[in-house]
Amino acid sequence: MSADVDQHKRASEQEPAGAVLLHLVRQAAPLMVGVAAIMSVGIIDAYYLGQLGAAELAAVSFIFPVTTALSSLGVGVMAGVSSVVSRALGRGDAAHARSLAMLGVASSLCLGVAVAGLLYLLRMPLFQLLQAQDDLLPLIDAYMVPYALFYPIQLMMMGANGALRGQGAAKRSMAILILFAAVNWVLDPLLIHGELALVGTEAGGVQIAPLGVGGAAYASAGGFICAAALAYVLLFKSRIGLSLAALRTIATKDALALARVTGPAAFSNAINPVGLAVLTGFLAAEGQAAVAGFGAAGRLQSFAVVPLLGLSGAIGAIVGQNWGAQEYGRIRKAAIAAGGFCLAYGLAVALILFLARGPLARIFTGDAAVIGAMTRYIEIGVWGYAGYGLLIVSNGALNAVDKAGFALLQSTGRVLLLMMPIAWLVQPYLGGEAIYLAELAANLVGGGFAALVTWLLLVRRPRATGAKTHGQPATA
Repeated sequence: MSADVDQHKRASEQEPAGAVLLHLVRQAAPLMVGVAAIMSVGIIDAYYLGQLGAAELAAVSFIFPVTTALSSLGVGVMAGVSSVVSRALGRGDAAHARSLAMLGVASSLCLGVAVAGLLYLLRMPLFQLLQAQDDLLPLIDAYMVPYALFYPIQLMMMGANGALRGQGAAKRSMAILILFAAVNWVLDPLLIHGELALVGTEAGGVQIAPLGVGGAAYASAGGFICAAALAYVLLFKSRIGLSLAALRTIATKDALALARVTGPAAFSNAINPVGLAVLTGFLAAEGQAAVAGFGAAGRLQSFAVVPLLGLSGAIGAIVGQNWGAQEYGRIRKAAIAAGGFCLAYGLAVALILFLARGPLARIFTGDAAVIGAMTRYIEIGVWGYAGYGLLIVSNGALNAVDKAGFALLQSTGRVLLLMMPIAWLVQPYLGGEAIYLAELAANLVGGGFAALVTWLLLVRRPRATGAKTHGQPATA
């Protein structure tokens, strides 16, 4: 190892942990706000659809894990773009970072078109496979058709957002996500229920055709369009800019580097909601109320783990840039701080939700059976949040340093080796509670395994990947 690498490693070891923690907070806080905005869309959807009836709430409970899995493909694209861009910037090569960002944007569009076509063609067989009842299929179809048509725009938005995150532009990323959510907040009641009150009109309002469950999909589509437009404006004005000419400088090795992170990252992110979709299929045998309660609680859970999701997104840019600059001491301190936050926050929010489970359930529905299913799930499932946080933060860090295969192993093992087998084996004896226990066990064991992998690869023995490049220092 060269002398200047040793010097940088010693300097990073001697740097106060508080300085690294401050960088982590500055990156994570805006992302937490942005992720909170996105997750609030699920809460708003469930609230307005729950007013229509238990069938609509059950339909969206089948839809939610599928759309989350598809969104997670976009998160994988975002992670891949952020990883290659941040490492290029860490080496001081802004021109190469621009080319990689453009490659990520083009790849996200192509992937979005391909997935949208498959989703449109296979939407009904997919939900039949998940054991959705026949009376729910028309409601599900009303949502999935517009969602599929606008899915490429969602993926393009995420590709651009990944290029911003790789630059450490957390506040700009936050603005994109907030705009997406704000458009949803405005359009949801208008399109789902079909009524917009206008002050000063004699009739007291303007009646438009209510779209029901489909209205929630069109509201999201409006959010995707507005957020994508903002994302590309911000990327154009960013540190690396936006240029179609940069695509001409892309080499085969660049495409392979992006695919090496994006492929495993997309699958590792998508496998978690795929597991939830399978659990929803298991719960279908317990009745519509069980499915509706599970889905509503899942929306609430998604909002509760927002700080953990924001942290998993923020740590990628920090670890990636410092990995490119070979500042391994900063990586070590950031990983330890992130793990401590996952444990503290996960246990704290679990206690809050456990104590408030009854009133929270009654916000979504007045159906006693749905309330019972939702509260029972909260009683069991919340105690795995800390483990889930360790898993996703570990994945974010591993993706950033070109170790996406380990992240894929962690996520796949959590679902295929723990969650699904436990649910299948225990359900005949415990019914719906087996599904909740399966998710809890998967989060606890999966989180512990992820913490061990992160300790071995990033905390205990980080290794240099090449000679030091004398470019700009890591800023994240």
